[in-house]
Parts: sequence; structure tokens; C-alpha cells
Amino acid sequence: MRSDVGVREAEGFDPGEEFGAEPAPGKQAGRLARSTAFFSIATAASRVAGLAREVVAAGYYGISGPMSAFTIAFQVPNLIRALFADAALQPAFVPVFTELLGKKAYKEAFRLASTMLLLVTMVLGAITALFVLLAPVLMPLFAPGFEGEILDLTVSLSQVLFPILVLLGVSGIVVGILNSYDRFGAFAISPLFWNLTIILVLVVLEPMFEGQDRIYAYAIGILVGTAVQLLIPAWDLRNTPFRFKFSFDWRHPGVRRVLVLMLPVTISLGLINFNLLINSFFGSLVSEEAPAAIDKAFRIYQLPQGIFSVAIATVLFPTLARFASAGAIDDLRATMANGMRQILFVLVPAAAAILVLADPMIRLIYQRGAFDSHETEIVATALFWFAFSLPTNGLFLLLTRTFFSLQKPWIPTWISAANLAVTALAALALYHLGVGGIVASTALATAASVVAQGVILRRILHGLELGRLISAAVRISIAAAGLAAISWIVWDVLDELLGRGLLGQIASMSGGLAAGLAVYLSVAKLLRVAELEQMSRLLLRRGR
Repeated sequence: MRSDVGVREAEGFDPGEEFGAEPAPGKQAGRLARSTAFFSIATAASRVAGLAREVVAAGYYGISGPMSAFTIAFQVPNLIRALFADAALQPAFVPVFTELLGKKAYKEAFRLASTMLLLVTMVLGAITALFVLLAPVLMPLFAPGFEGEILDLTVSLSQVLFPILVLLGVSGIVVGILNSYDRFGAFAISPLFWNLTIILVLVVLEPMFEGQDRIYAYAIGILVGTAVQLLIPAWDLRNTPFRFKFSFDWRHPGVRRVLVLMLPVTISLGLINFNLLINSFFGSLVSEEAPAAIDKAFRIYQLPQGIFSVAIATVLFPTLARFASAGAIDDLRATMANGMRQILFVLVPAAAAILVLADPMIRLIYQRGAFDSHETEIVATALFWFAFSLPTNGLFLLLTRTFFSLQKPWIPTWISAANLAVTALAALALYHLGVGGIVASTALATAASVVAQGVILRRILHGLELGRLISAAVRISIAAAGLAAISWIVWDVLDELLGRGLLGQIASMSGGLAAGLAVYLSVAKLLRVAELEQMSRLLLRRGR
């Protein structure tokens, strides 16, 4: 349950893109392997569809004022969702429900699930109704720089989007029930259909609106997509023994246990989403375009973060937990330190590539339709500064997992709270520099959080193998500098030769990245970077 928080921060998922709680215990190895393979395919498909959704939306709206209004209007219910809905409910509900099933207390388990479904619907429905009524008063607090038509649009969009809170709350319990019966297919594919539904609704409805009201097509798409996301796993409930009963036993001891288990997850996820709102809050003071520009850059930034950081942390976490449980501190420290070096090995070159190719990346992905060269420049600036937090955020995820393995979840929670404060103060000091200053504040806060985590873990684990870490970081940075130089040179030459057509951009970007990667691996091998050999052995083993 606690490990779920770090994964979601690294992946940066929208609500419709989340897969739910971690699998219930007691699965057979073969089924686990099949589920993992299916999840990998479903994740890749969802990410491709999610990127397609962003590209389609950018083509229609660019990073205009209405798109910024939508960004903030979506982030506010998303924050409440993180506090009370699917992301917090699933990891808290599954252990309690599964325990009752394990004891063959089926009646109690079904009563708990039915009560939670009713309780979630009532509480989140009341919150939704209250917010819809108070939106004209509350939304200006999140967008202090907006006024006039853009502010009115932000308010009305939030009223359209807020009902997703109820849908996602119910989805959290439904998915939890399916998890407990080892059924994963329905909710694994639901994020894909969430994205596809949004694209379909957007394409169909957008021509029906005019002017700034065209952005309502996107909001309606989110609402319909979230309903589809709930309907898919809800339909799969018929394949389980669970049957809903109109039971509202709110004094059920299981309800209390679920609420207690939710607490650390709720706080951590709330802090993560507050960070996103801080960016938009100060972005609204910069320009109407800034909140949407930062959000569009974040979508690109999260791709390497979600793929590499989550993969390494997920693979290492069970080992860290076993070593912690056995009191094998030396082994735990060595495993964590090795994971830190692996994260640097993959994310430092990714950051280097973004630093030199941010402009052509954004141009290739977004620049079409309403998204013009001026908007490319703004989003590329945000992406450039996001690159500095790429390696440190990966380390933050792994160190957070280490605290979870040691059963010390409140330490990273309080560090996350401090991260929020540092982000806000730094953004306040730097927002006058534009979107780059706001994003740089996130990078500074993340770096400070990693230092704080390292200091505490160094005391708990009696060291962090800092000598090896610094040595590896220096050699990796040298190789990444080579990647950056060659990537830019090759891209520049090909861009001049092939032009800015779509195929030309794809070829020049692919050629630059391929040449840079070849140089990076060659220099890393020359400098005897141990992590390269580790990765090579892993790939060879999987290839057999």
C-alpha cells in the first residue's frame, strides 16, 4: 500500500491512467507472470494513447488561455480525488477486504465492500455538490492571475469536471474487489479506453462549439472517459462471487481500518498534487499560457521518469523489503546504492538529451494546428528546466521506497511536506522569470528532498556508499556530455538537410538520439561504468 505513492509520483498519471492497487497476495507464479506481461502491454498501449490524446488536444487548443483554464479546472478535482478517491482508497481497501476473504468471512467482506461503495458515493457526492456550488468562490484562489472570461471559464469547467470525483471513488472500490479476486484484465485495459474515449468525444464534439467554448469538448470527453473507465471493471464484477447489498454499516470495524490505512497515502498523494497546483498557481501570474505550457512539458518529462524510475524501483522494492525484514542492513544498503547508480545511468543521459533537444522534441510532438512556434518556445523552456529534476526525482522515488521497506512511511511523508514548502517559496522568488523559474523551483525542491532523505538514510543504514556513487556520477556525466554534444550536432546537420516536414523531423530527431546513444554507451564502456555491464547482462538474460 505505501509503496503505491512513490510509483504514482514518478508516473505522473492522470486519474484515468491509474491501474489501481497492488495485487493481492497469494497468487500463483504463472498467473503473476501473465498478469505482469499483460500489464506491460496495457501500460505501453495506454501511454501511446495518452500521448495521442495530448497531441490531439494541443492541435485543437495549443496552450491558449482556455487550455490553461482547463488545466487548473482539472487539477483541483484531481487533488481532491487523490485525497479521497481511487488512489487512496485502493491500497487501503484491498488488504482489509482480502483478509476477510482469507478468513472465509464472505458475508462480512461483502458487507464491508457494499458499505464502502455507499459511503464513498455519499461522501464524494456531497463534496462534489458543495464544490459545484462554491466553485465561483474557490477557483479564483487557485488562479490568482486569471480574470474576466478566462476566470469564468475556469470556474465553469471545474463544475463540469468535478463529478469525476464520484466516478473515481466508486472505481477505487470496484477495482479493489477485482484485485482481491486476482482479476486484473478489466482495469488494466480501462486506461487505454479512457484515453481513446476522450479522443473520440473530443473529435466529435469540438466542431459543435465555438470560440473559447470549444474547450468544453475536452472537459466532456474527460467526464465520459471516466464513466467508461468505471463501467469496464464494474462489468467484470459479474465474474466474481461479490454481489452488492444495500448495507450501510458505517460502524463496521473494517471501515475504520480502511480509513486509518488511507491516512499516510492520502497525505503523500495530496502533497504531490499540491505541487502541481503550485506550478499552475504561479503560472497564472505569469500569463494565460503558462499553466498549460508547464502541463504540456510535464507530459513529456514524465515519460522517461515513469518508464525507467518506476521499473528500477519496482524491481528492487521486494528485495529491499526482504532485507529490511531480515535485518540485513548491509545487503539493503548495497542494493539501494546499486539502484541509485542504475537510476543515474539511465536518467542522466535522458536529461542531457532533453537539455539540448527540448525545442525539436516539442516541435515534433505538439506543433501543429493551434500549437504554433511561439508556443513551442514556451513549452520547450519549461521542458528544459524539468530536465534538471529528472535524475533527482528518480533518486527520490527509490529512497522513498527504501523508507517504505524499513516500515518508516512517515519520514518521506514529512519530507514531501517540506518539499511542498520549498517549492512554493522558490516559485514565489522565481516566478517573475517566467515558466522556467517556476519549473526550476520544482527541481530545487526535489534536490533538497533527496539530500534530506540521504542524510537520514545514511544514519539509519550506517552509510550510503557515497564514494562509489560520486565516482559513477562523474563518469556517467562525462558520457552524457558526449551524448548531448553528438545528439545536437547530428540533429542540426540532419535538420538542415531534411527540413521541418514531419518525416524530416522524425528522421533528424531519431538520427540525433541514436548517434548520441551510441556515443554514450561507447564512452561509458571506455570509462568502465559498472552499471552498463549490469544492464547488458540483464538484457541478455531476458533475451534468452
